[in-house]
Amino acid sequence: MSVTLIVIIAIVVILGLWLMGTYNRLVKLRNLKDEGWSGMDVQLKRRFDLIPNIVETVKGYAAHEKETLENVTMARSAVSSAGSDPAARMQAENMLTGTLRSLFAVAENYPDLKANQNFLQLQQQLASLEDEIQMSRRYYNGTARNLNTAVQSFPAVLIARSFGFSEAPFFEAEEAARQVPTVNFSGQAHSMTQPAAQQGGSASGSNGTSDKKTGF
Repeated sequence: MSVTLIVIIAIVVILGLWLMGTYNRLVKLRNLKDEGWSGMDVQLKRRFDLIPNIVETVKGYAAHEKETLENVTMARSAVSSAGSDPAARMQAENMLTGTLRSLFAVAENYPDLKANQNFLQLQQQLASLEDEIQMSRRYYNGTARNLNTAVQSFPAVLIARSFGFSEAPFFEAEEAARQVPTVNFSGQAHSMTQPAAQQGGSASGSNGTSDKKTGF
């Protein structure tokens, strides 16, 4: 066997190993991104299911706040209409976050509502969910960042384009949703959640913690 043939075979083997390694790495990163989205989706759906109870409770004390209540209901419907499209879902979730901020700001004007135990419990549940959403969003954004870096890098971009790997959108809170309204219940200031983290929070070892759209 000639030296030239040996060199050619070695190059083919090395190239094949590189192709296989790059493809497998892209698959892993995409799976981590999907895992991050799935975890965030669970928390978003829990919030989605909690909203009707919040609206009905507020309606019992502030029925004439019709516009605010309708905005929350419409935003919730928009989340349902967004379906499985990540970009549309993120936009709808951000809109829902904004309407919830307005709803709890309105609650400040109703002492009886603020003192209602059912409302207090719902508010606490929502605050807890917002924390979970923020953490899961940070994780998702970290995995999305890692996937996007791999997909955009040369020469891995050649493999990514050939096998249909694409960039993932970041889940960022809109500027209006970054400031958290402080709602005073029973004389104690209670913040709905912490300020939203910046896009692309780090994933811990490819498993960071994602930034939720829905940090109030």
